[in-house]
Amino acid sequence: MDLGSPEQDPEMKEGYSSVYVGREDDIKKSERMTAVVHDREVVIFYHKGEYHAMDIRCYHSGGPLHLGEIEDFDGRPCIVCPWHKFKITLATGEGLYQSINPKDPSAKPKWCSKGIKQRIHTVTVDNGKIYVTLSNEPVKYDSDFYATGNFKVIKS
Repeated sequence: MDLGSPEQDPEMKEGYSSVYVGREDDIKKSERMTAVVHDREVVIFYHKGEYHAMDIRCYHSGGPLHLGEIEDFDGRPCIVCPWHKFKITLATGEGLYQSINPKDPSAKPKWCSKGIKQRIHTVTVDNGKIYVTLSNEPVKYDSDFYATGNFKVIKS
């Protein structure tokens, strides 16, 4: 694969319409909800006054992100996958990890990015109703593997 040109995801459509997924009051109480949007399973989070949506399965091995805890790492809110504790930023879908310089015994671990691993979707609110619009970015993200094909619970 040529790393200079991102691989296209054949299951991503040119343009998706917004889909109603629930009421604002409900998600504010539960702080998360799941939905199927155009045959794609997503989780929507309400955290510190902001809405975030992403593929429901973790990019690493398909873990159920809707069951994970939200924690801040390096000032960035992340969902922590309950299976293997992978940390994914809510805003960008970046995978985070801690790194240390093994040649420097006094070095402190620092948070680093693996790059965007989880597909993020757009959440809009209109008159108390929550809508999700799927990302139609032509880049293939790691989470696409678990959101499509044999891993989908909902078949077209």
